[in-house]
Amino acid sequence: MQLTGAEILVRCLQEEKVEHVFGYPGGSVLYIYDELFKQDKFKPVLVRHEQAAVHAADAYSRSSSKIGVCMVTSGPGVTNAVTGIATAYMDSVPMVIISGQVPTAYIGQDAFQECDTVGITRPCVKHNFLVKDVKDLALTIKKAFYLAKTGRPGPVLIDVPKDITTHKCEYHYPKTVSLRSYNPVVKGHSGQIKKAAQLLLSAQRPVIYAGGGVILSDASEALTKLARALNFPVTNTLMGLGGYPATDAQNLGMLGMHGTYEANMAMQHCDVLIAVGSRFDDRVIGNPAHFGSVPRKIIHIDIDPSSISKRVKVDVPIVGGVPEVLTELMKQLDAINETPDVKALADWWKQIEAWRGKKSLKYKQGKDVIMPQYVVEKLYEVTKGDAFVTSDVGQHQMWAAQYYKFDKPRRWINSGGLGTMGVGLPYAMGVRFANPKATVACVTGEASIQMCIQELSTAKQFRLPIKIINLNNRYLGMVRQWQEMFHGNRHAESYVDALPDFVKLAEAYGHVGMQITKPADVEGALKEAFTTHKNELVFLDFLTDQTANVYPMVAAGKGLSEMILAEDL
Repeated sequence: MQLTGAEILVRCLQEEKVEHVFGYPGGSVLYIYDELFKQDKFKPVLVRHEQAAVHAADAYSRSSSKIGVCMVTSGPGVTNAVTGIATAYMDSVPMVIISGQVPTAYIGQDAFQECDTVGITRPCVKHNFLVKDVKDLALTIKKAFYLAKTGRPGPVLIDVPKDITTHKCEYHYPKTVSLRSYNPVVKGHSGQIKKAAQLLLSAQRPVIYAGGGVILSDASEALTKLARALNFPVTNTLMGLGGYPATDAQNLGMLGMHGTYEANMAMQHCDVLIAVGSRFDDRVIGNPAHFGSVPRKIIHIDIDPSSISKRVKVDVPIVGGVPEVLTELMKQLDAINETPDVKALADWWKQIEAWRGKKSLKYKQGKDVIMPQYVVEKLYEVTKGDAFVTSDVGQHQMWAAQYYKFDKPRRWINSGGLGTMGVGLPYAMGVRFANPKATVACVTGEASIQMCIQELSTAKQFRLPIKIINLNNRYLGMVRQWQEMFHGNRHAESYVDALPDFVKLAEAYGHVGMQITKPADVEGALKEAFTTHKNELVFLDFLTDQTANVYPMVAAGKGLSEMILAEDL
């Protein structure tokens, strides 16, 4: 069967059971879009900016275990997409990006809307391809999906010149693919796993430190089983929230720069640490020298060997898939048939409870001004903790992480590694497309939301009943906080004094807008949004305390136990 490149591409996406392609048409991809129009197995989603297309596909992947797909045209289309690609790359999110390119003969000739897509995206993709022959297209697409989801996941880009989409060849989509130079290890070394089991059983002050790898590999159940069998405390990274139930007594909360007092102190003073699908990020452990000042034995489980001992030297490295390694670890523990030191563990829990007694997330909600933490707590109550929550980046992101208790994986969608403002709304769109019946809330700030505000149009077109929780403090909040703490309280370009009327703006796009100024109205407004306006997008503009800061806080360059608490000020 002879098909054009555009027909082959669409047929391949159908073979991969793609449900949505987020994108924006342009000259180099018009033949592909024409073929999308002719078929009815899946529909494209027209966004209003290419960056949003990638963010939406990213969140589609994060919230569903499926592979998000997006398509952009050449030149400015692909350069607009780079921020989204880098965002997904930093958080190891599997997705496939299809970019149009000028015709093959024009490449390198400074043609209209040409750019070196392969060169530009190489540093922020797991892999990229430039298709030079239509006969290679189907195999390339198969490779892209395989690479995106295996090993350490990540975005894979396919650059397709316009003439390739018109050339014809016989169509065949391979059922499997193997790459000689790419064989990720899934099963962990049994000897190393046995060492880890023995070390865990000898621990007197253990901590399980779980990251985003637990979420991405669907290992939450295996992690929970291990933690409960050993009665060990668990702390999650920002990207790992939901990997272990937040309401469970063994959960110490998030650790790191804005982590809880008990999580950071336990992390710093443990004698055996098992790191699962995490990478000892600078925002997690603070100063590596300070972290290393306390002797401890470290077990590190990760699918990516390059992540192990990258920032912190570990004692028992285990390369492999997180669920596979944790399952084998449980078998090894059962075979040894021993239990940890009961008395030592009881003493350790007693110390942890003392740290918990600091109540490091406490704050005061008065009668006059809305505290942002209060809004998030009420959001949790109104949604019964069962919403998918996306966030932008800044203070509101940290408050959402601290005060919304995620008991399930893939419910917390945010940009951790790159810290990209503007992701919240397109993330919420992607989540809703992946989970059509889900309750979706976007926690954002008045600065972040404006970076992709045009996607209110996309949400209108596809009738996405997202609830936008705008914690509006009229500042670039996190910038202001750092300026107050480390820059002599000089608010250099952090005050936003030309804000739109968000209620009118939402209404202009055909949505419901609400402004809330009093603490007494917070809960009622949220209930109205999620019940009366259940099937509509609602923009809730909460005017919050302009002076509220995120605590606890570990300043840059400081150690985990050198926290600034609200009570210390």
